[in-house]
Amino acid sequence: MENYLRKTEKGSVWVTEEVQKKCQKIQEEVIREIDLQGKVEDEAIWECIEECVLKMGHTIYLSAKEKDEMIRTVFNSIRRWDVLQEILEDNSITEVMVNGPDHIFIERDGKISPYPHSFSSREKLEDIVQQIVAGANRRVNEADPIADVRLMDGSRVNIVLPPIALEGPVVTIRKFPSQPIGMEKLIEIGSVSKEAASFLQCLVRAKYNIFISGGTGSGKTTFLNALSDYIPPEERIITIEDAAELQICNIPNLVRLEVRNANLEGKHAITIRDLMKSALRMRPDRIILGEVRDAAACELLNVMNTGHDGSLCTGHANSPSDMLNRLETLVLTGMDIPLMAIRNQIASALDIVVQLGRLRDKSRKVLEIDEVMGIKDGEVLLVPLYRFEESGNEKAIVKGSLKPTGHTLAHREKLQAAGIELPEGL
Repeated sequence: MENYLRKTEKGSVWVTEEVQKKCQKIQEEVIREIDLQGKVEDEAIWECIEECVLKMGHTIYLSAKEKDEMIRTVFNSIRRWDVLQEILEDNSITEVMVNGPDHIFIERDGKISPYPHSFSSREKLEDIVQQIVAGANRRVNEADPIADVRLMDGSRVNIVLPPIALEGPVVTIRKFPSQPIGMEKLIEIGSVSKEAASFLQCLVRAKYNIFISGGTGSGKTTFLNALSDYIPPEERIITIEDAAELQICNIPNLVRLEVRNANLEGKHAITIRDLMKSALRMRPDRIILGEVRDAAACELLNVMNTGHDGSLCTGHANSPSDMLNRLETLVLTGMDIPLMAIRNQIASALDIVVQLGRLRDKSRKVLEIDEVMGIKDGEVLLVPLYRFEESGNEKAIVKGSLKPTGHTLAHREKLQAAGIELPEGL
């Protein structure tokens, strides 16, 4: 166990190996004095810890910062989520990766680094895992070692237990900002140009069907949230997700649906396909699908082709053309129909594909905006309207901007029907 520098609300403090051992002794003493199985208020536990720390102050010198940190550490270990608690309270951390009890990694500002603290034991980590799944009314054990849950603050948690995970429980937490990032912020940080944002605003208002494509961690959900701000507030919106992540704030008539996994007997699962079918009977103006990754692609195309314009969706792919190829594959897993029929459905359903990416400097950018033009030579034709162009590097930061390609939007029927005109030059 090594010394490490921990950041606190009152500054940074060195936590020595001796102090860490003292924290463990205090925890054991508190557990002996208080019956944690009964109904004990947090305040009582906190006061008991304070008393133990004050007694210790007579045998070892502790600064005020060290005392505060020791009290908080012991309390988190007893009543909350141990070391994970302080990580979750740090808003600058966006991702947490626990690889067994001894190795924790965090993502901050797009960069992954080891966290200088660990769980006291494998048993402690297993206890925390059970607390997490119990709070979401789920179960995870050796017989069913994989679980996906959502925390109260919206954070997404994936858990994998032994024997699948060889080095102990693996916990991955994707945190989301308390306030969703809007399009203005994305423009400010250079993720998208102001011109392209104005273009997309017109398309969203005119109910173009827009598909957001990108790799893992490229910012698809964030961008979908930002686009949703352009939806007129008088519309009725239904969102469908595996795990609720969207933070749509400006729509009063909003219905949020989330899938339900099968129970211990393998029954009563509610899939995205089930929710899509039900959503069509709920009088939606638009349906927003958080992500398509299975045969629910069949229902997605049906929705977009049966009068529910303005639908939004995300998917994993490395390019717009790869996304369309993947949609073909996903549809084929759900129904056995000719490939050309699927391509015709895709070409008819989708209007715009927005490709996001994560560059080598870890920044997230809109890399391409394509219009779906129909079928040509048996393939779905994509025409790029905007494309990200690099202009060089400066201090390991990629410089560049999203620029128009010279092609203009060809299909303007929905704009005309909505009485919306694109800004001059678009």
